[in-house]
Amino acid sequence: MTTPETAPAPEAHARATAPGLLAALAPLLSAESDAEAPAAGVDPGDLEQAVWLRLLEQLKETGAAPERPAEWLRRAVRAEARRARRTHDRERPYQDEPADGPGGAEPHGSPELSLLVAEGRRSLRAAVTRTPGRCPKVLTAMLDPEDPTYREIAGELGISQGSLGPMRSRCLGCLRRMLAAEVPAPGRRGRVR
Repeated sequence: MTTPETAPAPEAHARATAPGLLAALAPLLSAESDAEAPAAGVDPGDLEQAVWLRLLEQLKETGAAPERPAEWLRRAVRAEARRARRTHDRERPYQDEPADGPGGAEPHGSPELSLLVAEGRRSLRAAVTRTPGRCPKVLTAMLDPEDPTYREIAGELGISQGSLGPMRSRCLGCLRRMLAAEVPAPGRRGRVR
């Protein structure tokens, strides 16, 4: 018979049962995650990790495994899938400017998209020419499609390789401020209450 002084602590008991519980629930969790993940728009592995984390948090908090682990696991997978769906519904990728295809090729699609990309490049090149001091030369060298190394750029500009990084940072900061002043602030997004 165990007395209160000799009884194992709840956390120790949970740690002792956790490996067996995790091994027993792994196939069920994998199957449930594979079933729920496509509808939630997440990777099944991500869903599994979220449920394992929830289970380990519960083991730490309560010190004991759920009474009906399989039932708890099914509910937890569905709850995590709902959470992932809600998150996915709220998040929107940033798509104001289309990305170029691999290797700098024009994006496949409409002529309008190609025109927008070309206009963006022209605007950038025009802004680069308006930057002060050595910045036009530094930024033009950085935008070279052949992607030269710092050593090559420094040799071309006749400056030390060590001073190229700070100069590049200052020039990019200047260019960023110039472009930010030309672009109107975005409108209010999201739901208006």
